Amino acid sequence: MSAYNLVNGVHADRNTHTLKDILRGEWGYDGTVISDWGGVSSTAESLKAGCDIEFPHSTKWRFDKLAKALEEGSLRQDDIDRAVENVLTLVERTKGDDLTPEEPEREDNREETRLLIREAGVQGLTLLKNEGPILPISPKAKVAVIGPNANRAIAGGGGSASLNPYYNTLPLDSIRRASQGEVTYAMGCHIHKWLPVASPFCTDKLGQPGVTIDWFAGDQFQGSPIVTQRRTNTDLFVWDSAPLDVVGPEWSAVATTYITPKTTGRHTVSFMSVGPGRLFVDGKQALDLWDWTEEGEAMFDGSVDYLVEVNMTANTKVELRVEMTNELRPVAKQKEFNMTHKYGGCRIGFKEEDQVDYLQEAVEAARQADVAVVIVGLDAEWESEGYDRQTMDLPSDGSQDRLIAAIVEANPNTVVVNQSGSPVTMPWVDQVPAILQAWYQGQEAGNALADVLFGFRNPSGKLPCTFPKQIEDAPAWHNWPGENNEVVYGEGIYIGYRHYERAKIQPLFPFGHGLSYTEFEYGRPSLSSKVLTENGSIELVFAVSNLGPREGSETVQVYVRDEKSRLPRPEKELVAFEKVDLEAGETRHLRLTLDKHAVGYWDSSLGKWIAEEGAFRVLIGASSGDIKHEARFEVKESFTWIF
Repeated sequence: MSAYNLVNGVHADRNTHTLKDILRGEWGYDGTVISDWGGVSSTAESLKAGCDIEFPHSTKWRFDKLAKALEEGSLRQDDIDRAVENVLTLVERTKGDDLTPEEPEREDNREETRLLIREAGVQGLTLLKNEGPILPISPKAKVAVIGPNANRAIAGGGGSASLNPYYNTLPLDSIRRASQGEVTYAMGCHIHKWLPVASPFCTDKLGQPGVTIDWFAGDQFQGSPIVTQRRTNTDLFVWDSAPLDVVGPEWSAVATTYITPKTTGRHTVSFMSVGPGRLFVDGKQALDLWDWTEEGEAMFDGSVDYLVEVNMTANTKVELRVEMTNELRPVAKQKEFNMTHKYGGCRIGFKEEDQVDYLQEAVEAARQADVAVVIVGLDAEWESEGYDRQTMDLPSDGSQDRLIAAIVEANPNTVVVNQSGSPVTMPWVDQVPAILQAWYQGQEAGNALADVLFGFRNPSGKLPCTFPKQIEDAPAWHNWPGENNEVVYGEGIYIGYRHYERAKIQPLFPFGHGLSYTEFEYGRPSLSSKVLTENGSIELVFAVSNLGPREGSETVQVYVRDEKSRLPRPEKELVAFEKVDLEAGETRHLRLTLDKHAVGYWDSSLGKWIAEEGAFRVLIGASSGDIKHEARFEVKESFTWIF
């Protein structure tokens, strides 16, 4: 798949160097190249460079435009034939001679798959800190489960990372099932990026859960609806799901739903629109976004999220009606993109007025418990595609940081579980005795977490990235987002742990870090040879012992440092790793092989990979910041190669 961005000034979909010279030439790729969604930027240049398919199905750059380019001479027939052959190659490899229609998607919810997902979740959990030790928790302890992510499913990120699991396991439910003691719960705070979708409170015109959408041909709401649909979610960014085959490329629609609050109060309705949109509450216009100009962060060009407060009575329906079209907004984009209509849709959110002090409720729960487990983090709205996080802090507006600080003050036996797909700042790191990085672990997230919290399983995850103390420490801080849509990747090879070590910046937690409920000891390494040759290899042998009282797994990491190089090199580079499972008291000898790829680097002046003559150090550790032992070898004479 070709990317959206330019590479050295040339769009990725028409970059001959990357698509032909490297992908098909150097790497020997003989398959199909497809653009990212809407990522084609030309007709002739893109096809000739090797981008075979414009994704999604679109007439913006291909179809009749290819025929015109062929007629004008900017494309040759063999350019088109080559792309067609690549597409047919994909069909042959995936379907063969079977050209029958695809079967409808069906459930495949097997026990072995559920167990595999749970096992992956357990092994992915990363124990960052455990003083006391607080973990594992005694099954008989009284536990207060606190936090905005404790009683909801955070299975994965947003955008194209989102999937519909067969089921979800909530941390609170799983902890209650695993515990033999009393378990209490308090939410603690809200962390909405946008208000939650209104769907749980909504019914359509027939009284079923969801929204009724009446679709009209054309963008003027003329005549009778051509299609009437029911959708269960009030996130109505329709993107590619509008019934274009019936209503045509320009459409208008009216979405109607009836919201029934559970409590009486001054509740809040939110509304954002992709194209022109108006929100009516009980027949009265509440928000007019027909000609909006301020863009929000929602994926695919939505407006900012606007809020309106509405007095509502418990169990009494309120009608929400949205009029919308797929005319392009803001209007200035119509000239910029040479198109008048694109995506359409809207999003309706809803939140009832708070009736309690959630922070104080959480503090009281923590005070009365033996252990407080605070489950915080991000979710599919904060981490998605189409926009970036604006800060590394936990959302929103410091509410989670204040919650954690208040809980650990009320109960020193506090465990913080952070669910996120990337690092977050932790201003409370020195006060909290136990911290688990939980990531996004799919449908078994709750069960995997409970397994580790209560010690039924031993955590063994390692950080795949460095956690900095603050965003200003990150390698891209000075370069991103650049100027005038141009980014200079000034950090060069000094990314991740390479940057922190070169700049001598102490991270919050280093790359590869992850603790266990047991203790491991590393033996001194030996090398099968002190010299690495062009076609040879060196075997590295060392022992790892489990000194603790229970089984556990350790991921051993091997780094190499070039003592002296003609070009700048990192302090060390990860070249190998291996995960070893050890019973209590067990010792195993690991054997890892080092070859030219462990010492080589790309020299742009040569156009080749080079292993330079000189001395090298092998560094063995539990993380990039915890090196246990080292050994030395050398390359007697420089040599080069290409793939």
